[in-house]
This record gives sequence, C-alpha cells and structure tokens, in this order.
Amino acid sequence: MKNPDLQEKLIRQDPIEIIEEEALPFGSIKLASDWEQLFSSLMEGETIILLDGKTKAMIVDTKGGEKRSIEEPSSQVVVRGPRDGFTESIRTNTSLVRRRIKDPNLWVESMKIGKVTNTDVAMMYIKGIANDKIVKEARKRLEQINIDSILESGYIEQLIEDQTFTSFPTLYHTERPDAVAGNLLEGRIAIFVDGTPFVLLAPAVFIQFFQSVEDYYARFDIATAIRFLRILIFFISLIAPAAYIAATTFHQEMIPTQLLIAVAAQREAVPFPAFVEAMIMEITFEILREAGVRMPRAVGSAISIVGALVIGQAAVQAGIVSPAMTIVVAMTAIASFATPSFAMAIAARLVRFIFMIGAAAFGFYGIILGIIMLTIHLCGLRSFGVPYMMPFAPLSLVNNEDTLIRAPWWALKKRPPLISSENKVREGKDQKPQPPSDRGMMNLSNEKGDQHE
Repeated sequence: MKNPDLQEKLIRQDPIEIIEEEALPFGSIKLASDWEQLFSSLMEGETIILLDGKTKAMIVDTKGGEKRSIEEPSSQVVVRGPRDGFTESIRTNTSLVRRRIKDPNLWVESMKIGKVTNTDVAMMYIKGIANDKIVKEARKRLEQINIDSILESGYIEQLIEDQTFTSFPTLYHTERPDAVAGNLLEGRIAIFVDGTPFVLLAPAVFIQFFQSVEDYYARFDIATAIRFLRILIFFISLIAPAAYIAATTFHQEMIPTQLLIAVAAQREAVPFPAFVEAMIMEITFEILREAGVRMPRAVGSAISIVGALVIGQAAVQAGIVSPAMTIVVAMTAIASFATPSFAMAIAARLVRFIFMIGAAAFGFYGIILGIIMLTIHLCGLRSFGVPYMMPFAPLSLVNNEDTLIRAPWWALKKRPPLISSENKVREGKDQKPQPPSDRGMMNLSNEKGDQHE
C-alpha cells in the first residue's frame, strides 16, 4: 500500500534530500556528479548511492578497516605532559588537535595529493593568528605537487621545503598533539598526511629544534637551564672528535702537561694518526647504531650495547685506537642521542665528519673556519620565507623571551614576529603573580578568632 504523504513529499521535494534527511542516519554525505570522484570514493571504502533519473550520486562515509589505537609517542617522550600521540589516521590526528583548541577559527583545508594513491592531506591553521602570506604560500606549494604517490609526510617535506641542498631540516615534524597545538597558537601551519603519525609544522627556525614541549610545563628557570644544556650537547656532538684531533695533532701546548703525557703514552702503540683513528671509531659506531635500529627491538638494543663494549674494548687491547679516543667517541654518541630533534641530530652526525677533515688539515683554525661557514650557511636558509636563524639573524633583542632562555609565562606576552599575523598578543595585562605585600598567613585571623572563642 502506498503512503500518500510520501508521494506528496516526493512531488514537492527532491528525493535526494528526503533520503539524506530521513533514510540515512549518517553525518557525512556528499554529492558528486563526475565518475572520477565516484571511483575514488569507492576505492576509499565509501558507499555510492545512485538514483534513477538523477545526474548526481550520493557518497556516504562508511570507511572501515583496522586502525592503531592512540598510544604514547615513542620518539618524543616526556616526563611531564600528555601521553597521547598521533596515529596513522588523519581524522584521529585532527580530532586530537581540535580537542585542545576549541575555537571556530581553527581552519582545516583538505586536499588529495598523488595521482595514483590519492592521499588525504590536510592543512590546519588558526585564522587571524597565522600569517595570511605564509598560509597562501603553503597552499600554493601543496597544490603544485604533481607526483604519483604520497606514502609519508617525508614526501611532502621534500617537495615544499625552501632549501634543497642542506643537511639541516627546514620543516619541523612531530607526533605529539600538544606540540602541534602550541605551534598553531604561535601562528604556524600544520600539515597532516593520512597514513603517518608525523605532522609537519611550518615555518621552522633553528632554535625550535632544541625546544621540547616539556619546557613549557616546567618552571622557567629549569627549562632555561635544560635548553642551555641542549645547546652544549649539540656543540659536543658536532666538534668533540674534531677538537681531539686538532689538540693531539697540532696544538699539544693547549693540553695540560699531565694529561698530555697520559694521552701520549696511550697513543704510543697506536699505528694510525688521530684522524684515521677517529674515522675508524666513528664509522664503526655508525654501523652499530644502524644495526641496532634495523634489528628487532628486543635484539637491537643488545646488539648496539654489547657490540660497542666488545668492539671498543677489543680495539683498545689490539692497539688500533687509544682509550682517550674511545671516551671521546662515546661522549659524542651520547650527546647526539640527547638532542631533542632526530632530524637535527642526523644533520650534526653528517657535519661532524666535515669538521674532522678540517681539524686534520688545519687544526683549530679549520674548526673555526668550519664554524664560520656553517653560521653563514644557516643564516642563508629560509623556511617559507622566514629566516632560519630568527631572532638571532636578523637580530631582535625584543623577541628573545623564548629562544635560548624560556621566560616565565607571564612575560611571554607576544607571539614570534614574522610568523603570526596582526594578532600578536596572546595574553592580557597584569598576569604576573602578585601575592599580598604583608606576606601574612591567609588563615591567621580565623585561628585567632577560634582561640578567642
């Protein structure tokens, strides 16, 4: 028996609207009129509904499949802070950020990149805080990508970066939602790629790679001390073997006499110069490190630790290397592991060999020349048009509250320049804690009243 109300509604209203409003209890329903979009949606696991006599089809979001649950990030572990990390699902990742920033100005622009893979890519920023020129430039670079496949965010990073011939990363990647939220509030742009837990942040500056989200959860004096320690660690991982080579080869007068005698006694049985000795140890340790990464997790750590101990001890007893060189290489390796950003640590590992060659050729003069050339190179880098060494080059004394030092939260009144737009103020006035001047106890009067009674 036919329903007269339904027949009358079909005459007055579009059948697609009736199905969308009354028949399908789904939140995401799209209309499409070209076959390419229909086939693409069908391959992604969505349901296609075709109506006779209609030129448009309905795409119903019914994607399924197994997804990894939210876990603690493995590459950026903190003592104090949230324990959730990004997964391989782009929807899960964007929702983790929206949970922290509940603002309608948090915009997400979605697109598909990759002619064969049709990978979902999303660009997220806060309208009114992010610089419109940087947003426009990022959108332009993403739309210009013409490649068959995008399997990880590293593809995107290499296709949109400003500088190609450099070892230093010009885009920051993280798998922590709180790190993405904090950078969005500073005016940066986040790029999500479906299928990877690593989110890209642009623009990036050099000092950003030595900062950790935990710095903002701890007291400012503790965070500042740890940041200075990270900078020291970076320089140790960069020039420690080169300094040993220069001191033992060219500048023995700079070493204290007792230490020089001990080092000379150790090197008496070593047949190689300090440069060859350092190269042997560095290459051996890089092999052990790579073997530890590629092996299964349960075996990898054992191989790297036991291999380093056994090979190091055997090399010293065989007279191939000296104990002092073993200590220097071990210190350098530990320092490279302590760098917060893995991409910056890899860059230091590569540049370290250049410093070693310069030290073997010219001593400390070669190291100083290498530092000057490295500084010039870093000052010439750009990240979406923003100077890589900002705010040191160009120098801005006003905007150094969150660089080498981390000022208290009540002093971080403005966002970084050249990154945020006109909305640069992030907190109100008089945020500094102001306890009573008399320093009296709050409950002292009550206790006196109770005693009187």
